[in-house]
Amino acid sequence: MLLGLLATAFAIGLSWIVLTVVRNRATVAKLKKLLPHFNAVPSLPVIGSSYHIKDPTPEGIFAAFTGFHRSYGRNLFTEGLFNTPSVQIIDPKVIEQVVQARTIEKTLIYEFMVPWLGTGLVVSTGSKWAQRRKVITPTFHFKILEDFLVIMNRQADVFIDKLAPNVDGPNFDIYEHVTYCALDIISESAMGVKLNTQLQPNAEYVKAVKEISEIILKRIFSLGREFKWTFLFTEAYRRQKRLLKVVHGFADRVISERKKQLEDEREQQRAQEQIEETDVYGKRRMTLLDLLLNVTVDGKPLSNNDIREEVDTFMFAGHDTTTSCISFAAYHLSRNPEIQQKVYEEIQQIVGSDAKRAELTYGTLQELKYLEMVIKETLRMKPSVPIIGRRSAGDMVIDGVTIPAGIDFGIIIYALHNDPELYPEPERFDPERFSDEAAAQRQPYSYIPFSVGSRNCIGQRYAMLEIKTILVKLLANYRLLPCEESNALRIKTDMTLKPVQGAFVKIISR
Repeated sequence: MLLGLLATAFAIGLSWIVLTVVRNRATVAKLKKLLPHFNAVPSLPVIGSSYHIKDPTPEGIFAAFTGFHRSYGRNLFTEGLFNTPSVQIIDPKVIEQVVQARTIEKTLIYEFMVPWLGTGLVVSTGSKWAQRRKVITPTFHFKILEDFLVIMNRQADVFIDKLAPNVDGPNFDIYEHVTYCALDIISESAMGVKLNTQLQPNAEYVKAVKEISEIILKRIFSLGREFKWTFLFTEAYRRQKRLLKVVHGFADRVISERKKQLEDEREQQRAQEQIEETDVYGKRRMTLLDLLLNVTVDGKPLSNNDIREEVDTFMFAGHDTTTSCISFAAYHLSRNPEIQQKVYEEIQQIVGSDAKRAELTYGTLQELKYLEMVIKETLRMKPSVPIIGRRSAGDMVIDGVTIPAGIDFGIIIYALHNDPELYPEPERFDPERFSDEAAAQRQPYSYIPFSVGSRNCIGQRYAMLEIKTILVKLLANYRLLPCEESNALRIKTDMTLKPVQGAFVKIISR
């Protein structure tokens, strides 16, 4: 009896696998006919294209998927488990058509973020996304960004002091130092709470963010990714639950602390009026968290979960992405002394001889044109978010062809930015690629470090101010020297592009 049941279950399972593989391969064949200028990454029945991944580490997986474009072309069909079809693109003309689809749906990777980030601004779609974007946009108005510079300056000065013990010493990992600086800046500017992690490092939160990101990456490339229920029976799921307690607890503490501060302020000022969204520009500096705590949507305040998912989103995105850019910029400048000297001379000319401790202003930072070119070249070579995803909803059209609903598209920004047809000698660090003359000749959609279209990064101006502030302070105080070759930069990705073992430099005082 038992053997008969097992044999029946096996036969049903095998039949399902065969039918699924046949159906998915038929979908791929249909897509190839619809889009004949797309190439297919070789695949095998059942396991799809995954057999190309020889190194299962995050570094190896990233190298394999970005390497597909060097081997097979700009626009590719790939196949996952049971030959589930997906598309990888780096052709600017195709990217333009994908991001202009009227209905935006997110791919599987964003579903895996939901336990952590909820359906906040990064993950949400449709009316909820539009509503949240409208609510949050005022906190990135340039007048408020000018106020944030006070915090950025102060925390950058702390960062400089924390680096001092490394002067004239061996190479060290600057990434960790930048992480805590960026975390202090986002917490105080966007949340109104001073964490002081540079002075008292919160390693638990930083490590939890790193581990959750790695778990999500492994799920994306796991054999069971299409069957989300299987994750519930894994050790990774149990580990993720423990890590979520850490990051959500961290966000809850930030929210409760800010609530208390606001209550104390109201009591002291005897203020009775409700802060309205329309008053953001006219009152004292309002943080993102203040806005979330006071705004109403359809006459109702945001729930605690609504607030926390945005706090989680901005605490993560607001420190992880800028950390990568600043660290990579420092690394490349250490290995390109002529470029570093040119940036230093610009700082001396525009900021002045007291640049080491000068209070940087919005206007001053906007004048640092060559530094901005250096940052843009860093984001070309090492885009903080190297991959974004979109899913066709039935209204996506490419070259006049309507794409069937449910097809996942991966826009591989890293491979796009390192395409030798678009950027000759892509491995060479050359800020002149972003001169006004070069920019005028650049093909549209060939440079998208902050994504593109209506879903572009809401905090990109904030990020550029922070990156500029920290780099100005760093280069005004220290000369960067290259690290030992044994610590040469290697990269991987989870949610953002990161160094495998760190971003190592040496520093000497100026």
